[in-house]
Amino acid sequence: MPKTIYLDCNATTPLEPEVFDVMKHFLEDEFGNEGSRTHEYGARAKQAVQKARDEVGALVGATRDEVIFTSGATEANNLAILGLSAHGETTNKKHVISTQIEHKAVLEPLEELARRGFEITLLAPNKEGWVSSEQVIGALRPETLLVSVMHANNETGVIQPIEEIAASLKEHHAYLHIDAAQTYGKVLDSLKNTRIDLISASAHKIFGPKGVGAMIMRRRGYERVPIKPLSYGGGQERGLRPGTLPVHLIAGFGTAAAVAKRDHAKRLKKVTSFREDLMKGLAPSLPVVHGDQKRVLPSVVNLSIPNLNSEAMMVGLKDLIAISNGSACTSASYTMSYVLKAMGLPEAEILSALRISWCHLTPRVDWAMVAERLHVLR
Repeated sequence: MPKTIYLDCNATTPLEPEVFDVMKHFLEDEFGNEGSRTHEYGARAKQAVQKARDEVGALVGATRDEVIFTSGATEANNLAILGLSAHGETTNKKHVISTQIEHKAVLEPLEELARRGFEITLLAPNKEGWVSSEQVIGALRPETLLVSVMHANNETGVIQPIEEIAASLKEHHAYLHIDAAQTYGKVLDSLKNTRIDLISASAHKIFGPKGVGAMIMRRRGYERVPIKPLSYGGGQERGLRPGTLPVHLIAGFGTAAAVAKRDHAKRLKKVTSFREDLMKGLAPSLPVVHGDQKRVLPSVVNLSIPNLNSEAMMVGLKDLIAISNGSACTSASYTMSYVLKAMGLPEAEILSALRISWCHLTPRVDWAMVAERLHVLR
């Protein structure tokens, strides 16, 4: 039987061969603890971690001491949001601005802040799936502590105008946090904006290993963002994230970041070509595409096929392509996408919505066969 082609890269990506080779080396040969200072195994592990900090930071124009390794973007989001709560309480700045289309890894920490007495303003997207800088300006208050906006939505791929939002905060003290899980290593220039204080990233979205990510924490002049740790038990990661560092994962993350920078143009060309083939191949099925296609990541499309339910399509196509109808974090028990609902899509379109996401490693798909199967399912 031919192998089903994986088209769910927004959930996770395959591992780059170069990344696997580096991880294998630090599992089998250089397995020392980065915190061991009395022998060369520890010294070489520390060198590997520092190199990875440089590589991870380089993608966003950050220095090694601004990179805090975490278990992934979810932990980074929690650290960025909940870690600021003590400062907000001390300074009486207890207002936070975010959007209705954030990942649950942002929305649920914000719910926790609300339980602690913070006021949360969630901006609604327009029908094309993005919020404007004018909306942010309109919501700002003197007591606004934080603005947290995802860079690209994980369901639609629509890129938010973070550079405009950053510019709108130029004269305001609020910290700006960007959840860049879907764009780190893929959209390079805008994340280098120095008005962005905090960036969350995850290795497994850029062809690295699962279980490691980073929070990039930029200084304002000589001042660090006043984040407090969420857990205790060691001095690792500037005291913000205790625990023995997983050197093999961190080294793999660093390599994935370095390769993403090196191969950016080549990858972009491949995913753009794949998108053209996909849209041409599915045209007979009359897809309704969701989100502003002038602002979307080239490696994802969210669409509906009229008169077909998404669950039926996923089952009917499972021997051909592996796809999803939303975030992997909420797929265990399907409910209608809150992202598409916030955009104001009709219920019928939401119930038939599919997310198809790919990468430079994705093989060619026989879209004519997919379109034929969709015709049969109707």
